[in-house]
Amino acid sequence: MNVKKIIAAIGLLLILLVGFAGVPKVSADTAFKEVQKIKKAGVLKVGVKQDVPNFGYYSAETGKYEGMEIDVARKIAKSIGVKLELVPVTTQTREPLMDNGQVDLVIATYTITPERQASYSISKPYYYDQIGFLVRKSSKISKISDLDGLTIGVSQGATTKASLEAYAKEHHLKFKYVQLGSFPELAISLYSKRINAFSVDKSILTGYVSKQSRLLKAGFNTQEYGIATKKSNIGLTKYVNQLLDKWSADKSLEKIYDKYSLESAEPDSQQ
Repeated sequence: MNVKKIIAAIGLLLILLVGFAGVPKVSADTAFKEVQKIKKAGVLKVGVKQDVPNFGYYSAETGKYEGMEIDVARKIAKSIGVKLELVPVTTQTREPLMDNGQVDLVIATYTITPERQASYSISKPYYYDQIGFLVRKSSKISKISDLDGLTIGVSQGATTKASLEAYAKEHHLKFKYVQLGSFPELAISLYSKRINAFSVDKSILTGYVSKQSRLLKAGFNTQEYGIATKKSNIGLTKYVNQLLDKWSADKSLEKIYDKYSLESAEPDSQQ
């Protein structure tokens, strides 16, 4: 190789080195200031349900939280390298706890809607479900239309009532509603005949099936569960999305579904 070719090769190498030096390395800890803040604090605070079997449930027997969403929270905390603090939330308290900064994330069967996306930063879906109905075994209710004119129990602060109202309008049905603060209250109201059906996402209802109740086969309106945080925490949401992509690719999420005998519904065709 002559001198001119050697000089040209060295020049090209210098250009490449300078170019690569200008590209920032993307890592979970340094790319997003919100993640760095959590790492510095040494703890990730996550709002979770405590009354939803298979998702977020506090066992009085073991004194521990268990469920698919609890496992996801643990994986996120482990990926950041911090301790996990689980904060119990209800449908009504999820958003206020985010607003006042008492939790960093909410992983609590939080349905993604345009209205919520306008106020909060929400990840891509980690689970899909449909709205379903739990009825008494002794009832003659076998399909959704059998609930025409009857009373349906729904959770306060959830999106279920609005979805039912839209479904009723579309199918020329009329439903009456009772709104209560927790899923156990709704189950008790069903058994005491205060309501004719308990409606929420199907996977949640599976945790309340008993000798006295049964789940209708029919469901509607595919729901997307997302991991939520304050609107200003966009960097944290991006980080969570990276993790969800990774766990979907390596089947980690699927293994968690299987652990709790959960089967994610198919996304709507338009999604």
